[in-house]
Amino acid sequence: MPIEILMPALSPTMEEGTLAKWLVSEGDSVSSGDILCEIETDKATMEFEAVDEGTIGKILIGDGSEGVKVNTPIAVLLEEGEEASDIDAPAPDTKDSAKEDAPDQDAAPEKGYGRGESDANDTGKSSPAAPKGSDGKRLFVTPLARRIAADKGVDLTELSGSGPHGRIIKADVEAASAGSAKAKPAESTDTTSAPADKAAPAAGPSADAVMKMYEGRDFEEISLNGMRKTIAARLTEAKQSIPHFYLRRDIELDALLKFRGELNKQLEARDVKLSVNDFIIKACALALQTVSDANAVWAGDRILKLKPSDVAVAVAIEGGLFTPVLKDAEMKSLSTLSAEMKDLAARARDRKLAPHEYQGGSFAISNLGMFGIDNFDAVINPPHGAILAVGAGVKKPVVGKDGELAVATVMSVTLSVDHRVIDGALGAQLLSAIKDNLENPMTMLA
Repeated sequence: MPIEILMPALSPTMEEGTLAKWLVSEGDSVSSGDILCEIETDKATMEFEAVDEGTIGKILIGDGSEGVKVNTPIAVLLEEGEEASDIDAPAPDTKDSAKEDAPDQDAAPEKGYGRGESDANDTGKSSPAAPKGSDGKRLFVTPLARRIAADKGVDLTELSGSGPHGRIIKADVEAASAGSAKAKPAESTDTTSAPADKAAPAAGPSADAVMKMYEGRDFEEISLNGMRKTIAARLTEAKQSIPHFYLRRDIELDALLKFRGELNKQLEARDVKLSVNDFIIKACALALQTVSDANAVWAGDRILKLKPSDVAVAVAIEGGLFTPVLKDAEMKSLSTLSAEMKDLAARARDRKLAPHEYQGGSFAISNLGMFGIDNFDAVINPPHGAILAVGAGVKKPVVGKDGELAVATVMSVTLSVDHRVIDGALGAQLLSAIKDNLENPMTMLA
């Protein structure tokens, strides 16, 4: 039977996407690794590759289709010996739930790939021939599952499939390989018939109530795109589920500004110009090493304590924001961090970041100082343990160590902390370490 190509989950948080453009047409032959189409997620436009060879028998979802749910069939792939007349499944309606619109099981193709069956490290070698059960009937197995079974010596005839219509999938084979020869069916990775996750409770009146409230007033209605929906859902979840507390400090920047000016003069020949934000990134990365217990994330029923300092930095783009992650930031020089941050920010604004470049990290920085904001409280980006909100450096009167009144450039920062991960005293130690690094910038080069 023909193979259904399913809408893939291109990131852990993706629930639906836009099928932006097909790069193949019906009747085209494709091989493993060939790019089939471009898919827009809530964060970026990504290419989707074929995992098997065959012929595109039918395209079910056209260019520009929005709101295509993960695991929805988007095309049908014909294997050798199969013809377009073998395809009987109707094109699904992407706006309704997958459960309600699933085609009749007798008419639907019995195989598919797109979620959980695509392997980035797949070598692209051809799949073994489809096996037959003890009754002589063909077993329906995904191509990737067949290859894994052949490599690991798993007898497919002894497995029960947990995929759509009972087909054997990768998880079934891996469960059999890890356990007994006759494995208990693994939990299905297919979610086409599962109810959609419930959205976070709406804060305030319903949409209909708000629309009625403003009847007769002049307004423009703006539809939410995927990014805006994701930001709304994640921040609502963060404020409702994370026990935030806030720590504030003033940091004197005069020594840093002087040191930065001297370094930039020396780096002019290399066309390198360090920003204050580069120093803040480095200061936070080193502080996470000094106060290592604070370099942690919340993992549902446990805490993960990270060894490297992977620091995320909020980057504003049109319609939302990204938080690209600078990995191993404690090991990198200021000039390397500066170049990497400029590259990530530029590609974020063009929505060209890959998921691994904006996922992960244990700590984040949100800097609104360049917009003239003196101070603010940032919302933690789960599963991070903390986020530093950075305000503008402004001239203020300060009392020196000798009691003399002087004028200094002072920057106000607020550390938002997840109390499940970091207690008050530990958070205070982390913020103190950040302050010490910024007020004594030369120590960051040691």
